[in-house]
Amino acid sequence: PNLTELKIFHFHEGTVLNYFTDKSSLRPIFQEQITNLILVNNDQDGMISSLKTYTTNVYSHILIFFKNLKNLSIIQPSVLTYYPGLSLCDLPSTTFSSSILTHLYINVKTFDDCVYLLDGRLRKLTTLYVNVYAIDKSSGIVQNTDKLFNLKCFTLKSLFRFEQYDNIVSLLRRMSYLEKLTLYLRIESRNRVIDGTYVQHDILDNMPQLDSFTFYICTYVDMVGLSYKLSSEDIQQTFRQQHVTSIVNYINGDIAACSIFSLPFRFDYLEDLGNKFPNIVFSYVVFLLLEDINPFKHEFFARIARSFPLLKYLRIFNKKSSILHDGMTLSSDNCQLYSSIEYPHLTRLDVRYAHRDYVEQFLNETKTYMPSLTELGVVVSHLKYVTKDFKREETRRNCAKVKKLLTLEPLVCSKDFWLYFPSSYK
Repeated sequence: PNLTELKIFHFHEGTVLNYFTDKSSLRPIFQEQITNLILVNNDQDGMISSLKTYTTNVYSHILIFFKNLKNLSIIQPSVLTYYPGLSLCDLPSTTFSSSILTHLYINVKTFDDCVYLLDGRLRKLTTLYVNVYAIDKSSGIVQNTDKLFNLKCFTLKSLFRFEQYDNIVSLLRRMSYLEKLTLYLRIESRNRVIDGTYVQHDILDNMPQLDSFTFYICTYVDMVGLSYKLSSEDIQQTFRQQHVTSIVNYINGDIAACSIFSLPFRFDYLEDLGNKFPNIVFSYVVFLLLEDINPFKHEFFARIARSFPLLKYLRIFNKKSSILHDGMTLSSDNCQLYSSIEYPHLTRLDVRYAHRDYVEQFLNETKTYMPSLTELGVVVSHLKYVTKDFKREETRRNCAKVKKLLTLEPLVCSKDFWLYFPSSYK
């Protein structure tokens, strides 16, 4: 009788059709008692025929059906699993509206959808968490300039690169009464780095009541024609705060990834990390993409294991040979010079866009041990070479639990292959 909070795992569109109806025996509880609803959405983005229909039949229906709902959280099952984003473009302003909702945690299709959420349809909203799939796919709507007096906490995340930095600044300037702000942004097509000066002028100067600011902002700068070399030390000097650091990583000959972030690093996702990064622990990161114009050595991967203790998903983009710089070969005797590195939680490894040496680095148990690895992305020729056509003992143990292989070309599965990957039987 006192139930006010409901969390549903494996939520999907059918849940709405079967349970969120007037015919449901749970209707009185859902409609009158539930004020806090948490849905772990298992529907997949890209598998839905119409996002507008999904928005109307699922998201908007929830706000209509749960009459006393004040807190709504729709979350994804994992960092790499995306559910259908809320899409409000071209729908009536009454769609997904509520006069009592105060807290909303949701993924949206475009940045415009974030703007629509703040057009007055949720006028009691005090806390908004938005993860945007495509910031640059804009309809060119004119933003409302009215101040958002009730909004106290705002989180804006996008894992994808975008160009609309100025539009985000315009939205933030409506939030003069914010007390807590979280930003995760990756900005490209700018000729200047977003540094402490921009953060102060564009964000902090307009939020006098801000108590907490957690952020990661990465600017991708085209170095062609740039008259000076970017450095993390120069960027660091633009910050007044001490609990901030910066990284400059040259991910190819022309592009530098210049990131600034607050400490400690509180996000679960990080891309474009290279050989040079601060000596800190990234306690929350589960997904990491490594990329650099210089090769990665054995000690670098030892640092990664120490600095990312909860790492589950690792991708490596690096075509430079590590053997030429590290003196490592397929010889077991040579491997004794190095201590083995353990990644206890790593379940997915993708080296499809890396030099063959990194397949050796990770599959050879005298160099790396991955007791939880279940998914491997690899070039077939690299895999066959490193495992010696699936007969090499040093690489057998790291392959034993792999259930799924992702390759760029067809793989002919021999008897030795099945013995090498016994967990891949379907």
